[in-house]
Amino acid sequence: VQLQASGGGLVQPGGSLRLSCAVSGGTFGSYDMGWFRQAPGKEREFVVGINSGDGSTEYADSMKGRFTISRDNANNTVYLQMNSLKPEDTAVYICAGRPPDWHKSYKYWGQGTQVTVSS
Repeated sequence: VQLQASGGGLVQPGGSLRLSCAVSGGTFGSYDMGWFRQAPGKEREFVVGINSGDGSTEYADSMKGRFTISRDNANNTVYLQMNSLKPEDTAVYICAGRPPDWHKSYKYWGQGTQVTVSS
């Protein structure tokens, strides 16, 4: 299973970006999907997750109201819409997948895409 994240870049504070994560080699529709991020010198942190079944979502508190996760099972892709970006959102954003028989955090990880929020 391969996860390919894209859509990162440089954006001004208050701006928006939409990240994509294309999944290949597995059964995307059965995976819970998530986004994490890692800033320089900091540990990786959870951003948001979306379930495979009912599409329910879970957000880290600091992202609620600004970030939105969605998935397109027909195209094996999960998206992260980020609005009202702040300099502290600067990080490498990493997508992850969890198959139904995996009861730990996440099993599959992408390589990440850099998001830089700066004026």
